[in-house]
Amino acid sequence: MSKPIPVHAEMNQFAVDTEQLLVGGKTLDQIAQMMDQQVFYAYDKSVVKKQIDKFHTHIPKAIKLHYAIKANPYPPLVNAMKDWVEGFDVASQKEMLIALQSGMPVADISFAGPSKQVAEIRAAIVAGITLHVESELELKRAIEIGEELNTKPIVAFRVNPAFELKASGMKMGGGPKQFGIDEERLLEILPDLDYDKISFRGFHIYWGSQNLKVEAIIDAHNNTFMLAQKLVDATPVATVTVNIGGGFGIPYFAGENRLDLAPIGENLTVLLKDYPKLADIELIIELGRYLVAEAGVYASRVTDKKVSRGHTYLTTNGGLHHHLSNSGNFGQVIRKNYPVAIGNKMGGAHIMEKVTAVGPLCTPLDTLADKMSLADPQLDDWLVVFQSGAYGPTASPQDFLGHPHVREILL
Repeated sequence: MSKPIPVHAEMNQFAVDTEQLLVGGKTLDQIAQMMDQQVFYAYDKSVVKKQIDKFHTHIPKAIKLHYAIKANPYPPLVNAMKDWVEGFDVASQKEMLIALQSGMPVADISFAGPSKQVAEIRAAIVAGITLHVESELELKRAIEIGEELNTKPIVAFRVNPAFELKASGMKMGGGPKQFGIDEERLLEILPDLDYDKISFRGFHIYWGSQNLKVEAIIDAHNNTFMLAQKLVDATPVATVTVNIGGGFGIPYFAGENRLDLAPIGENLTVLLKDYPKLADIELIIELGRYLVAEAGVYASRVTDKKVSRGHTYLTTNGGLHHHLSNSGNFGQVIRKNYPVAIGNKMGGAHIMEKVTAVGPLCTPLDTLADKMSLADPQLDDWLVVFQSGAYGPTASPQDFLGHPHVREILL
C-alpha cells in the first residue's frame, strides 16, 4: 500500500463528477445500463471535435484534413466526423462502403494499401473514389479494369520516399517497404506514362505514424515538400492533390507529452511560401489515431481479486481479445502500460494498491495493467483503459478462445 496520490491527472480530456468518470456526460454505470453490457468501448464525440479543432487552429487553412478510417471504423463515429473533416482515407472495400454511406463526397475519399485485390480495384473505380496506386502492376490492373468498365480510374501514386520519419513509432517510408512505389522509380516512369488512360490526381507521400517529436515531423515535412516538388515537376500533366502524410502521435506511456502543433503549423506556413507551386495544389494531411484515440475508453468490471505469493491480481471480464494494442502485442517491443484507472474512484484520497489486472483468457499475454498503482480496487469496480479510441475492437482477435465480442457506443 502507498500514500494517496492523484489518479491519472494527465488524462484530463474527460469530465469527472463525484469521482465518477464521465464519457459524453454519462457515468460508466449509466453507459452499462444503456447498453446492457458490463464491458464496452465508449467514445466521446466532443473530445474528437476538440482534437479536430486543435488541428484547424494550428495548421494552415490551405491544408485539408482527412480521417484515416482504419484507426476506428465504427460507423456512428465515421458519420459524426463527416462534417468535421474534409475527406476520408480507407484501406479496404468494407471501409470504402462505410465512407460512401456516411455521405462524404466521392471526390474526397481515397483508397490506399498494398495488395489491393482485383475486386477492390473494380469497386473503387465503380464508386468513383481515388485509388492510391502502390505498384506498377496495380496501375496496370486499374487501367485494364477501367477499360473493361469504360471508366477511367482516378489515380494517385503512393510514394515510398527515400527519407524516413525519425523517432517514429511505426515507420512506413524510407528503405525497402511494401508500401508505395520507390520515389526514384516513380521519377523514372512519370514522364512517359499514358495519362489518357487514367484520371490523374496526384501523390500520397506517407512516411510513418505515432510520432511525438516536433522536430522529427518538421524534418519530414521539409523533405516531403522537397520530394513533392520533384514529383510535380516530373509529371507532364497537372497535379491536383498531394497527401503529405500524417504521423502525429498521442501520448500513451509515462513521460510522454501531447504533441505541440504550433511549431508544426508555423513550419508548414513557411513551406507554403517557399513552394508556391505546391501552395496552388490541394494539400492533405491524413490522420487517424491522433483524431480519435484520446476520445475512447475501454471499460471492464473487476470480477475477482486474489493474492499470489505476495502480489495482488485483479481479474476482469475484458482482455486482449477486445484490446490487443493495450496488451502490448500490437507494435510494442517491450510491453508498457497504457494509462489505467479505477473509473468510479477518480481523484479523491484513496489508498493506492499495486496490482496486475488481467482478463479471462488462458494466456499470460492477457494483461490489461502490469504492476500499476490503482485506487483501492475492489470487486465490481470499473477498470478503465484510456487512449482507447483507436485500434481497438477491429484490431483485436475477438474470437480467440470464444469469449463474447465487445460492443461500442458513441456519446
